Amino acid sequence: MYVTLSNEFSPATRLPEISRPRRAPAAAPQRKQQAVGTHLFREGDIASNIYEITSGVFRLTRVLENGRRQVIAFGLPGDIIGFPNDTLHHTDCEAIAPAEVIAYRRNALDAFEGSQETQQRILHAALREISAMQDHFMMLSHKSAMEKVASFLITLVQRTGTPIGNYTTCTLPMSRADIADFLGLTVETVSRVLTRLRKENVITLERTKTVLIRDMEALALASQVGD
Repeated sequence: MYVTLSNEFSPATRLPEISRPRRAPAAAPQRKQQAVGTHLFREGDIASNIYEITSGVFRLTRVLENGRRQVIAFGLPGDIIGFPNDTLHHTDCEAIAPAEVIAYRRNALDAFEGSQETQQRILHAALREISAMQDHFMMLSHKSAMEKVASFLITLVQRTGTPIGNYTTCTLPMSRADIADFLGLTVETVSRVLTRLRKENVITLERTKTVLIRDMEALALASQVGD
């Protein structure tokens, strides 16, 4: 998940059929459970697999040269993660909510073995990730703190929100520090913006890990107007 409102999210979908020679069946993809606090992979690991998230949330991070952590993205259900830099993973990937993934062997995909539909969905996911990453970098460069936090909440609600009457609720499995490192802000700034949105009755922080969106139009406006 990147913070981008330019395109409505849709899970990886099938692209037009590409005719290829038939090959021997590849090994079946494996489902894997991931407990909170455990790493699916680490930066520098050989990227043997690419993973499709079926449930849970992952945090993808890198440590910068100055020792500071940067949250690159959050992996949500429907995302495909683990695209390598050459042959290696370029981020750490840790589960921050109980998760399940489907692991696809990368060498089988490189060799065009296995399901063509799976290959096409993964290609679509890679192209979508590149586009979302570009939009996210633009957001980091040009949006104010209010715009960043509001955009983050809207994107999260669009992906994982549950309607409750006229409102929408969603969980926040990531910490305030995670959100800050993702948006290029301080923890204090994230807390200040959330408090302001709460006081303006745009959101309600029901619990530490739950947010209720009371006024989606006001939140959308906050994502476009500086503070």
